Amino acid sequence: MAIGEAGPGSARRGLQPERLEETMRGRLGRECVYVPSCRFGLYVALRHWCPPGGRVLMSPVNDDVIFFVVLAAGLRPVQAPLHPLDATLDVDAVPEDVWGSVSAVLTTNLYGNPDPAPRLRRKCDALGIPLFEDGAHAIGSRAGDRPVGAWGEASVFSLSKHVGAKAGGMLALADAGLREAVAETCAGLLAPRRARAELAYAVRPYAEAAVRGLRLRRAARAAIRQLGLADREGIRMPLRPDALARAAHRAPGLDAHHPWLRVDLHDYRLRSGPLRLRRIGRALDRLDEVLDACRAGTELLLATPWARPRDDAYGTQPLFRVPLFVEDRDAAIAALARRGVVVGYLYDPPLDDYAGPEFTDPSPAPEAARWFARHALPVDPLRARTVIEVLERSGVRPAQAPGRLSRSGPTPGGLG
Repeated sequence: MAIGEAGPGSARRGLQPERLEETMRGRLGRECVYVPSCRFGLYVALRHWCPPGGRVLMSPVNDDVIFFVVLAAGLRPVQAPLHPLDATLDVDAVPEDVWGSVSAVLTTNLYGNPDPAPRLRRKCDALGIPLFEDGAHAIGSRAGDRPVGAWGEASVFSLSKHVGAKAGGMLALADAGLREAVAETCAGLLAPRRARAELAYAVRPYAEAAVRGLRLRRAARAAIRQLGLADREGIRMPLRPDALARAAHRAPGLDAHHPWLRVDLHDYRLRSGPLRLRRIGRALDRLDEVLDACRAGTELLLATPWARPRDDAYGTQPLFRVPLFVEDRDAAIAALARRGVVVGYLYDPPLDDYAGPEFTDPSPAPEAARWFARHALPVDPLRARTVIEVLERSGVRPAQAPGRLSRSGPTPGGLG
């Protein structure tokens, strides 16, 4: 029985994950395995290809949960230099001794800006190491002549982002022959379904709609903090270095790192029930409609003075969030909040500054990542018109990039 299978007759009711897998298989041209979350799928991929003790080259501008997934897999994160205007991996700025030390590469495709997968694929092939693609932000994005997620040995996607299902993920495999082994690994790591979790998932959309309708967002967030239910107060979750060091001695394993891996998604390893699968399926059916609307918003945002220079080589992207570059991000966030626009998906400070050398190798050229993390304002393209109006009325000024931020060459002197 496949992971998450709901039993006899469920295929007629559209409750099995196979239908979701078939949809993503059609988009990527790769074998797909449904997983309860992107982070869970990434953990499975890292465990399958990388023996404990290996070193993974990754982006320092990334969700801290992904950093902890790498640690949970018993691996050492190695932070890469980035290009400053899109936070993609700067292949040329990675020293040769670092290339020679890593055992895998993990892309981020931040906000849907694709990392240079064709070049990374060639580099990984030359080194004989696997390439993993995190496509959580990048359904609909392309790198070279393929969609993001069709370059690595494995790629992972979140169905909580563009799809908006607030649950579910997909693990895509270059080698279809590995499907059975990978699905078996997933099944062995899944936690049993819980009725309480399924009920909470069922009522969440209605509760959120009520909060929005009654304009109670601020009160709801305050109540969550007062009850001690908030997973993080700031952009990054608390590192808790002493506890993390103890957990490292028990890696690889999900249980030791569960306090970090569960943040913002407590059901990340729960077996999906019929309700979740049905809701995810309905949301996935609307994906192309959502992506079309995102393209229109991205076009508007890329034409503003806060956007990086356009690059239409592979069509309009990014589609999940568009990073605008502002001089005073806190002021811009406050102005947007007054209009009910919440800014999320901020990754500041970079992971090497956040975690320190005890837990990660720092980037050899950290300035670009620091500049991006400090000035990028990730905007939902579906709110493009409102955001542009607010930024214009508030007099938000574009950030001016330093003339040189990476070893691979100069960057534009300004973003306006």
